[in-house]
Amino acid sequence: MTVKQLSLPELVEACVQLEIGNVGLWREPVQSYGLEATAKLVRDAGLTVTTLCRGGFFTAIDPQERAGALADNRRAIDEAATLGTDTLVLVSGGLPPGFKDLHGARERIADALAELGPYAQRHGVRLAIEPLHPMYASDRCVVSTLTQALDLAERFPAQQVGVTVDTYHIWWDDTAPEQIARAGAGGRIHTFQLADWTTPLPEGVLNGRGQIGDGSIDMREWKGYVDAAGYSGPIEVELFNEGLWARDGREVLTETAQRFVRNVMS
Repeated sequence: MTVKQLSLPELVEACVQLEIGNVGLWREPVQSYGLEATAKLVRDAGLTVTTLCRGGFFTAIDPQERAGALADNRRAIDEAATLGTDTLVLVSGGLPPGFKDLHGARERIADALAELGPYAQRHGVRLAIEPLHPMYASDRCVVSTLTQALDLAERFPAQQVGVTVDTYHIWWDDTAPEQIARAGAGGRIHTFQLADWTTPLPEGVLNGRGQIGDGSIDMREWKGYVDAAGYSGPIEVELFNEGLWARDGREVLTETAQRFVRNVMS
């Protein structure tokens, strides 16, 4: 999504040229290009698919809507397995229209995980609950903190359900470092994502993630937390930003790689 202006072949070519060996994919461009074609494209280029995004949206009350969501998530698990990634990122869903029961919505997430967890495990895929910043609680994700995400995940085996640690969504939470340690101790950090926090937020707030180094988040500090928790997997950069999307995608990818080295690794 950081460089969604690039087609999948362009993205793969740019990753190879920049010696970026890992790529996180989203379902929509994969489906547009073709699942099998995408799997072949990344495989032939020697790239590893770190995660597939996204599954989730489990909070509907209408039985037909819930059945549709479960079926779509099974398809997402199948897609992840075909792409060779072991992690499907979940955005769990907001409040249904007209309802205000956050607890009930979270329980419906748990019900969905109970059905999907064993299916995912049989396909070699882990489900990674991503807590989103509280500003998204009403319409996108009633799971707002790592504490809430882990309280859900720990009802199930770690090889079925864990969490996504995304700096953009949790940097404000002074309990998050302790929860990262909790997640690490249980083997439940399934992916680690970076985006910076810059203000003012754009209208709609969705596409306001800042380029690494442009905002308020100390990326080295958060990398230190996940390192201390025992996480040694890939680190993803996921930026929703209209300004970045309006630029040349290869230029943005090059800049992002440079920012990653300078602000995270050095």
